[in-house]
Amino acid sequence: MATDFLTQDGGTLLATHQERAFLVVHVEAESKSQMLELPEGVDVTFGRSRGSTFMLDHEKVSRNHARVRRTGSEIEIEDLQSRNGIRVNGARVEGKQRLAHGDELVIGPIVAIVNVTSGLPRSTAVVDAAAGEARLRAEVDRAVRYHRSCTIALLRVANDAAIDRIASLLRPMDLLAEEAGDDYLVILPELGRAEGSRAVDQLVEQARAAGTAALVSVALAPEDGTTVETLIGLLRASMRTGRAPERPPRNPDAPIVIDSAMQRVYTLVDRIADATMTVLILGETGVGKELVAEAIHRRSGRRDKPLIKLNCAALPETLLESELFGHERGAFTGADKRKLGFFEAADGGTLFLDEIGEMPLTLQAKLLRVLERKLITRVGGTAEVSVDTRLVAATHRDLEGEVRLGRFRQDLLFRVGGFTLVVPPLRDRAAEIVPLAEHFIRTTSDEQARPPPALTAAARDALAGYGWPGNVRELKNAIERALVLCGEVIDIIDLPDKLCDAGARVRPVAAAAADVRGQLAEVERAAITAALDIEDNNQTRAARRLGLSRRALIYKMEKYGLKAPPKQDVG
Repeated sequence: MATDFLTQDGGTLLATHQERAFLVVHVEAESKSQMLELPEGVDVTFGRSRGSTFMLDHEKVSRNHARVRRTGSEIEIEDLQSRNGIRVNGARVEGKQRLAHGDELVIGPIVAIVNVTSGLPRSTAVVDAAAGEARLRAEVDRAVRYHRSCTIALLRVANDAAIDRIASLLRPMDLLAEEAGDDYLVILPELGRAEGSRAVDQLVEQARAAGTAALVSVALAPEDGTTVETLIGLLRASMRTGRAPERPPRNPDAPIVIDSAMQRVYTLVDRIADATMTVLILGETGVGKELVAEAIHRRSGRRDKPLIKLNCAALPETLLESELFGHERGAFTGADKRKLGFFEAADGGTLFLDEIGEMPLTLQAKLLRVLERKLITRVGGTAEVSVDTRLVAATHRDLEGEVRLGRFRQDLLFRVGGFTLVVPPLRDRAAEIVPLAEHFIRTTSDEQARPPPALTAAARDALAGYGWPGNVRELKNAIERALVLCGEVIDIIDLPDKLCDAGARVRPVAAAAADVRGQLAEVERAAITAALDIEDNNQTRAARRLGLSRRALIYKMEKYGLKAPPKQDVG
């Protein structure tokens, strides 16, 4: 897949960082996108005329269709009395309309996204982890639905000056986001494997030119993975080698199975993996149903095809139908182009429907027809599309009870429950609690590039004595929180208060918890102050001296009221 860059500077792979604005243009049925620069004070025109900046010979495009003009920080689009008009964010434009960063324009078969960049300081050039994950989910979804390449890299750089240089090289459509410790997530849409590797190599060269070492791993969506979790796991697992493998490992993140009931579950997974029947996974929220679904897919003959996941409880009925089956252009307001549904995106692979018990009755009937006929019809369309997609569903609800209450179709229950697996709650798998905790400690510590701390006896007692109503998900969150607060070991005071209470019931502590916390807090605050003094307030070196990630150090500085110094940390 190729990407054109129609820029004033000759189309370099990574743009220089200055005040600029672009349109990222995609033409329906073409396999490449184009980046069209918007110079200040210059008309950028669209139409069939040879004099147009962006000429397109198409029946829905007028000879002189639209004009975009940038004046200072303002960007404006004007409809040049075209026959079919233009739309901005789904609404028809009458005359002129001002545009903002992120607006979507539709001109006939053209879809363009407004991108604005400026000479910003690093604080705004690098987004936080939450914003990075949200953007990554959107790009992975787009890559899966439309088979568009997106290069994703995990870059480990300890020098802030190097990060500034890297951020200055990115194109407007790219994204640089903080991850754990000194790791940064780099998202490069529309770049294939070769192009993406060249772009990432340029970023690494910039880091080394700034006098710092850099480690990097690279993955490509959708070829290397079709979910955020798979891609991030692949990047982290391969960080030590400096490059991601071209294909993901066959069996990443193998589950920890110690309890006899869980051993029976995974024995059954092996037996049914290659069957064509649907599978229904039952269990409480957070118990690990999604991991079982992933194991079914990985151990099946469909392992090299997509595994697509959709939470039925997260979307309203109208949007859920469009996500499942796709929609045709014009199917509803804002549907300006055809969109593939998850059934089509997972063709040849597996579709995992989480919380299927939340699906509305009207949509249950449509799902039943698809499962019986292996044909889908997009919303707003009439043509039937054949799909070869295996369904794995999960729910925490009692579906037989829901059938009796009239909230779930009995015929659909028979269809999706071709084979049913029940995952026991974590409180019934006591032997797995501490091993799972240690697993999360290792994986999260590896992500943060720090030695994994050990669990004290008091912390182990607290973990084992707690009921875990949130199951494995709650355990993982508790460990991630503890890793932010702890030093060389994870003690009971690093765990949530409700776990401390559980630990006190299992193994009484000699001193009052509040006194212990107070004493340790004083020691920790003094250690942080001393490290900052020794390292001349350099946060990166102070964190390294303390055995913490830089982010963990900043968290603790805020916790103890230690203001960050005004001097910039340059590593």
